[in-house]
Amino acid sequence: MNPNLSDLKYTETGNFFLIAGPCVIEDHENPFVVCQRLVEITDRLHIPFAFKASYRKANRSSVSSFTGIGDREGLEILATIRERYHVPVVTDIHSEAEAEMAAEYVDVLQIPAFLCRQTELLHAAAETGKCVNVKKGQFLSPEAMKQVADKMRAFGSENFMLTERGTTFGYQDLVVDFRGVPTMQQNRVPVVVDITHSLQQPNQSAGVTGGRPDMIETIGRAAIAVGADGIFMETHPDPARAKSDGANMLRLDLAESLLEHLSAIRKTINQLV
Repeated sequence: MNPNLSDLKYTETGNFFLIAGPCVIEDHENPFVVCQRLVEITDRLHIPFAFKASYRKANRSSVSSFTGIGDREGLEILATIRERYHVPVVTDIHSEAEAEMAAEYVDVLQIPAFLCRQTELLHAAAETGKCVNVKKGQFLSPEAMKQVADKMRAFGSENFMLTERGTTFGYQDLVVDFRGVPTMQQNRVPVVVDITHSLQQPNQSAGVTGGRPDMIETIGRAAIAVGADGIFMETHPDPARAKSDGANMLRLDLAESLLEHLSAIRKTINQLV
């Protein structure tokens, strides 16, 4: 594994790694509830785990959509989670200034899919020395992510990964082309499959993104079967009440069963190769 997540527990088991958490820091309680439960599950299943939550959401469907509780406040919660649970933490950034600010609090800077071609943003993220997770744009082919990988290396970083999160299919749906996993792995970096955002149904007339959470396990099973290095998912105790992306998040009480099944698939594959 590339150095980005090599400090995680259980990497020697050959299991996939997990990046998971709620979409956004929406209060002072929910992130800790989610992380505590995910730590319990991943410790039992020996899954390397990093906690993810955005301290601020910039790409929202509606002007009235929730964006966060405040930048510093959200980042401080992420730093507290890292210290309390001894797990790496991941958050989105949207500008060069945010890269420098967020790097003080988190272990992994995530580039949202819509911003994956923003050269100066990639440069700023690379310059922090932090691990960077670049999500593939819904408008890009897997082959086009070679240019992203080339940029990151030109900026002096080998500490990055690429994430598949679906490709635009018509106006209001996404589709996952699993050929993209081995294609992006040709860039010699870990490749993650985002099994919740891949099921978004964007651009709804109501101004709130829809989703197909009933298909999360289907996408997850396929991702592990084709050899994804990691799984990304967003989860919440009550997605219907979530302040962002609730329509495609996994209900927290379903996480254990899902991760048990995905771990079993990975173990079987490891025995075959």
